[in-house]
Parts: sequence; structure tokens; C-alpha cells
Amino acid sequence: MTRVAAIDCGTNSVRLLIADIAAGPDGGTLTDVERRMEIVRLGEGVDETGRLSPAALERTFTAMRGYAELIERHGSETGEGPIKTRVVATSATRDAENRADFVSGVVDIFGVVPEVISGDEEAELSFTGATRELAALRPARPYLVVDIGGGSTEFVLGSSSVTAARSVDIGCVRMTERHLRDGDPPSPEQISNTVADIDAALAEVRRTVPVDEARTLVGLAGSVTTVSGIAMDLPEYDSTRIHLSRVTAAQVHEVTRRLLHATRAERAEIGVMHPGRVDVIGAGALILDRIMREYGFGAVVVSERDILDGIAWSLV
Repeated sequence: MTRVAAIDCGTNSVRLLIADIAAGPDGGTLTDVERRMEIVRLGEGVDETGRLSPAALERTFTAMRGYAELIERHGSETGEGPIKTRVVATSATRDAENRADFVSGVVDIFGVVPEVISGDEEAELSFTGATRELAALRPARPYLVVDIGGGSTEFVLGSSSVTAARSVDIGCVRMTERHLRDGDPPSPEQISNTVADIDAALAEVRRTVPVDEARTLVGLAGSVTTVSGIAMDLPEYDSTRIHLSRVTAAQVHEVTRRLLHATRAERAEIGVMHPGRVDVIGAGALILDRIMREYGFGAVVVSERDILDGIAWSLV
């Protein structure tokens, strides 16, 4: 058994997974030791300024310092010295002119250099994390794994491995800042402009990923899991019920309509809603809704396993 630590620093959140991974004939097992998430909005304003703001960097580093303490504590439990750690940064950091400030801060905290990975690398890790536990459901293959992040969305097609992938710059934070930030609730024109932007990106994806070959849509990340929780009318967020749940296209459309017509205060009152997602969940749900409409999926399988788990698997 090997204990590892994976950190995923995205546009909206920074997440930690400390896990024990054991080898086995079926590919092995991953057991959570600690799984944490903090909304830090690292990518706040990046679409407009091209830079990571000092406030966003400090929010991120504060969360990371707490994670470093957890890694040290759980590493001491094994008696084998420091835990092998990998820090991966995605869309916001790729886009930022001052990403060197981020890199130096991470090195100071964790002692490892963060990897600012490409969209293709992000897609590969997301696919690995998302699909390892799908066998029990016996879903039809190939899968189209869709990871809706804050700054970008990754599309990955594959069965046991990736056959095609594409990352496009439509994410819940980016779409909110570009089109929906002034609406409470958004106006029909704002929503229409967001749809046009999303649909243009989906057309780009279709040119490089044969999405029509996919038989099962697998949705990842906070926008998708939150939509699932709302569709099930959960009183509070319950990852055990949300993981591997199935949400129909009609349910996704209804939840999206509800979110886009709600005020910020009304969204904040939804039981499963994380406070950091209140402002951006409408855009995230709309991205999922447009994917299902444009590509003809009748349902989405929701996975709590994603790029974070893929990062952990990559360490063994």
C-alpha cells in the first residue's frame, strides 16, 4: 500500500486528496484518507486581466498551507517519511501572465513544483479518475467524460483508454464573468449570449472529438454534482448518494431553468449548494444542459471521482 497526496488547483477551487493505493489484479484500489475542497476563486478576473490577482493568490495559498499541515500529519502516521505529493494546476494558471508568482508560492508551501498541465493532460487525468469505478454499473462504452471546471471544460472520449480529447474555454466562472455577472437573475439576453458562446465551443469539440460515438455521458466536478443533488431534492450535500447517480436530460433542463431564473439569495437557500458555487452554478448547469441537448444524451452518469483521483493514481 502506498499513501499519496494529490492537489488539484483549478479556476474556482483548490482540492486535496490523501489516499492509500493498493495494487491488485483488477488494477488496484484507492481508499480516501482525507478529501478536502476550498473555493478560492484563483481565476477571478483572469479572463479580463490576464493575471492572477494578489487577493486570489493569497486565498489559494492560505488553503494550501492548511493542506500542507494535513499532508505532514497523515505522512507521520505511516512511519515511512514524507508522502509523495503532486500539485497540478489547470485553466486559470495556464492563462495567467504572472503564473510564476503562483509557482513560487506553491514551492514554498509544499516543496514541489506545481505542474501547469495542458488541456490534453487534464483530460487524460480526468478520464482515469472518473472511469475506474464505472465497471459495477456496466454502462455502455465508449464513454464521453465531461469535466466542467471554472475556466474550461474537458471532453474525453474513450473505453479503457482515451481515444480523443479536447479542452475548450467554457467554464462556470469564465461564463459567469463574461455574460452573467450583472444579472440577479440573468436577463434573457444574457442567457442567450451565454448559450451562443457555449454552443460555439461545442461545435469546436465536435470537429476533433467524435462525440456521436459515445454511448454514455459521464459528468464530473462541482457543477454536475450540484445539479444532481438538486435533481434528487437532497436536503444537504451527500456525496455517497450523488456518486454514480443518473440524471435525465429533462431533469438537467429543469434544474438549469430553475437556477437561471432564481435570484442569488434563492440559490443560496438550496440545501446542496456550496456557498462558493452560488454565483456560478447557473452557468455550470447551462453548460451541462447544452452538452446534453447538442450531443443528444438522454442522461448523465454523475461521478464524484475526477481529475483529483487521476492525479493520485498517477503517483503509483
